[in-house]
Amino acid sequence: MRARSFFISTLKEAPADADVISQQYMIRAGMIKKLAAGVYTYMPVGLRVIRKIEAIIREEMVRAGSVELLMPIVQPAELWQETGRWNKYGPELLRIKDRHNRDFIIQPTSEEVATDVIRQEIRSWRQLPLNIFHIQTKFRDERRPRFGVMRGREFIMKDAYSFDRDEASAGLSYEKMYDAYCRIFDRLGLMYRAVRADTGAIGGSRSHEFQVIADAGEDVIAYCPDSDYAANIELAEAHSVLDGRAAPAQSMEKRATPGMEKCEAVCEYLGLPLTKSVKSVVLAADRTNEKGEPLAPKIVLVLLRGDHELNEVKAGRIPELKEGFRFATDAEILAAFGSKPGYLGPVGVNSEIAVYADKTAADMSDFCCGANEEGYHYTGVNFGRDLPEPAVMDLRNVVEGDDSPDGKGKLRLQRGIEVGHVFFLGTRYSEPMHATYLDENGKSQPLQMGCYGIGVTRIAGAAIEQRHDEKGIIWPDAIAPFEAVICPMGYAKSEAVRQAADDLYEALKSRGVDVILDDRDMRPGVMFAEWELIGVPHRIVVGDRGLKTGEVEYAHRAAIGERTMVKLEEAADFVAGRINRS
Repeated sequence: MRARSFFISTLKEAPADADVISQQYMIRAGMIKKLAAGVYTYMPVGLRVIRKIEAIIREEMVRAGSVELLMPIVQPAELWQETGRWNKYGPELLRIKDRHNRDFIIQPTSEEVATDVIRQEIRSWRQLPLNIFHIQTKFRDERRPRFGVMRGREFIMKDAYSFDRDEASAGLSYEKMYDAYCRIFDRLGLMYRAVRADTGAIGGSRSHEFQVIADAGEDVIAYCPDSDYAANIELAEAHSVLDGRAAPAQSMEKRATPGMEKCEAVCEYLGLPLTKSVKSVVLAADRTNEKGEPLAPKIVLVLLRGDHELNEVKAGRIPELKEGFRFATDAEILAAFGSKPGYLGPVGVNSEIAVYADKTAADMSDFCCGANEEGYHYTGVNFGRDLPEPAVMDLRNVVEGDDSPDGKGKLRLQRGIEVGHVFFLGTRYSEPMHATYLDENGKSQPLQMGCYGIGVTRIAGAAIEQRHDEKGIIWPDAIAPFEAVICPMGYAKSEAVRQAADDLYEALKSRGVDVILDDRDMRPGVMFAEWELIGVPHRIVVGDRGLKTGEVEYAHRAAIGERTMVKLEEAADFVAGRINRS
């Protein structure tokens, strides 16, 4: 590729509404142009990156035995109604009507369509296992699209679906996809972690996220440096930090705490460490009767040690809250506890209120909590003596320094960007959609399913978040828009420079190097700055001064201040040998 015949449109400054580094650099490097909120045109430089990501994904999916097809962007509502997601998915699902007033959606994912395809084709256990995938445009109507391609509304995604006869076989398919994902992210050249995760809106019982490590990540990962344990903080197990519950040593006392609504303020006022306080979180589950008429919500009180935070995913496993929950309103709290928020506690609550304590809170003794009366708290409170024993669950976020759940060290936290997710679905979709097969005995059985997604366009943003400096992007070789760039000094003025650059360009192409020759009439400083912004990994400078001694200058984008002089006749092999094609 020659720069004169390519489309390069860089900017000196990013738009003011560009939130994060990846968005700023993608716009400045001419990779994307904003069309609408969360919707972008992929310019030639950006599209080359996307296509390279797709190629790696495609190769490894085929290697793992998955078969490619292409499912529609527009899907009929009837399929989503079969699984119940038409009503459950929420406002992120973009719903449209055709000229006949029939309901359709712009797909955010393709579980229903994949299941519909397979239920029409699979008849016998002899046709299993089967794994299909496609790489397709998706749309999710994000309330607040941000962070460029990492939280856009329209995006490109690879999703795959496995179909098996039983859970054991489905487990093997899951492992095969997990291994394929590891190979994909290894080849992409990114630092990542595979972490246990919540299944979310997709459903299922087993799930791993693939997280690219980056400070700008929206997710928090808990991991153990001394073992293989890693999990999204939503799922990371939090054991009690106490070695059992100590015997009561104080009597319960009601203390005035005027204007003190936060645990921190109460403890400071009473001269107590924050770790001796219990905070109360009130959750509500809306209910209806058999006729669909609203009933009073079910109120649940969750108890946490004062320095711990509620994990909402874990709270969703409380039996009374499994069908969904929200934080209770001030009016609901006042009706249930007789007090405004800030002074709530578990002592003397109505027996109809379900009380759950996190494992650490349940092990506390002589603790401080609200007295359910404005301006007052109790100290010296003990379970079993002053109030009933609560139901005990893991309900908090882990914190740095917690014991690793595998018992092999202490947890550390880091931020990550989710770029891939694998789920074991079981019969979550096959049963409601009647996707079955006949076993060896001629008996109809539901298909066991898994689904496996990778955010293609999100990977591009995540890679930039992980690999950049003050000059621009630093692409891994595998997904750079070009592996190498030749920067001739005075291409239009010097016959020697032009001939050497052209010859090197052809030599690199013959060695399979994806190279671009910048044959534009540009000042060296401007040319170098542009390619540093775009992030091409390998740069070769051809100039009259170096040619006098038969040399060209080589520099790697990750170490741009380090330059190596290479003999012109050896330059093609030198550069080709430094390109990582693992």
